[in-house]
Amino acid sequence: MKDNKHINRRKAISSLIKTSLGTTAVVGSMGSIVTGCESTDGKEQTKPDVKPMLMKVGCQHGGTGKENLEFLARHAVFNMDGGSPKLIEGVGWDLDDSMAKREACEKYGISLDAYHLPLSSAGIENISTPNIMLGKSPERDREIEMIQQMISVAGKTGVGTLNYNAIIHVILRTGRTVDPKRGNASYSTWDYEEAVKRNEPKTIAGDVSIDMIYERITYFLDRVLPVAEEYNVRLANHIADPPAPVGYRGITRWNSPDVFEGIKRFAQLYDSPSHGFNLCLGSTAEGLKDPRTEILPIIKWVGERKQIFNIHLRNIKGGWNYFQEVYPDNGDMDFAEIIRALKNVGYDKMVMPDHIPQHDDPASGLQGHAFAFGYIKALIDVIGKEV
Repeated sequence: MKDNKHINRRKAISSLIKTSLGTTAVVGSMGSIVTGCESTDGKEQTKPDVKPMLMKVGCQHGGTGKENLEFLARHAVFNMDGGSPKLIEGVGWDLDDSMAKREACEKYGISLDAYHLPLSSAGIENISTPNIMLGKSPERDREIEMIQQMISVAGKTGVGTLNYNAIIHVILRTGRTVDPKRGNASYSTWDYEEAVKRNEPKTIAGDVSIDMIYERITYFLDRVLPVAEEYNVRLANHIADPPAPVGYRGITRWNSPDVFEGIKRFAQLYDSPSHGFNLCLGSTAEGLKDPRTEILPIIKWVGERKQIFNIHLRNIKGGWNYFQEVYPDNGDMDFAEIIRALKNVGYDKMVMPDHIPQHDDPASGLQGHAFAFGYIKALIDVIGKEV
C-alpha cells in the first residue's frame, strides 16, 4: 500500500504540473528544470525560445605576458583588454608590438578584444595626453593626432574596442575599510563628507563647469569618431569614478550630479556605432541612492541603444557620496539580476571584474580575480540556460 500511495502521489503531482503550469518551467527539489510540453487538451505545445547568452567573462589586468595568459586560460577567461601597446613618443602605438600582443594571446586561445587609450583614470597630471581634457590648443590637437594613430593601430590589429576616460580628477577615494568577517579584506572607500573636511586644493585645471567638460569631450570626439568608424573600432567611455556633487574641488564631472542623466546626455551626443560606454556598473552605482533597483533601468536604456561596449562589474555597499568597494557577493547590487538584464538587451561583449578587494596575502590580487572570474562565469552559465 505504501508503494501505491507513493505512485499515486507522483501521478497527482505530474498531473498538477501539466494542467496548471502548462509550459512554465518548474525548479525541482534537485534543482533541475522541468518544462511542460502538453496542454490540457492533449496537444503538444511549443517550448519558449531561450534567449542566447552572448556575453563572456573578460579581464583587464596583467597584460599579455606568458604568466598572465596562462593564469587566464586556467580560469577559462578567453577574452581580454590587453592594456596598451608600446608607445612611440610623438607618434602613437607601435603596430608591431600590437600584433605581437595579439599573437601571444592567440597561443592560448584568448581573444584580444580591447585596449586602453592614454586617457585614463590616473588623473590629468599623470597621463601622456593631458591637454585633451584641459582644453588647451594647439597642444590637444597634437595629442588627438596621436589618438587617431592609436585607433588605426587597433583597427589593423583587429582590436575592436578602445576604453578611455573623459575626466580631470583622479579616481576619488578617502581610504580603506577592513572587514573582519571576510578575512580582514580591505575595501576601497569614498566618504564625501570626509573629503570635504580635508579641503584639498583644486587641480591644475582650476574651475571647470559641466558645459566646459562637454565642450572638451565633443572637441575630442568630433575628431576621433570618424577615424574610429573608418577602422570599425568602438570608443568606450568609462563612467567618471565616482559621480560627485557639482563643483567638487572646482570641477563638475560629466555624469554629475545625476549619473543617469549624465549617461543619457553623453550617449545622445552622436549617432555612431563607434560611440558608447565602458559601462562600469560599480562607478554607476556610486552615483545612485538605491543601486540594486536603479542600476537595472540604466542597463536597459543603454543596452537597447547598443551603446554598451564593455562592462566593468564590481559591487559596492552604499551609493551616492559614501560607498565601499566589496566582493561580488556581499554588496548591495544583485549580480544575477544584472547578468539577466544584460542578457535581455542582447549584450555580447566582455564582463570583467574590477577593483578587487585587497588583503595581506602576497597573492591577494590573483585570489580576488579568481573568485570574481568564477562567480561571474557561473552566473553567465546558469542564467544562459533560463527561458
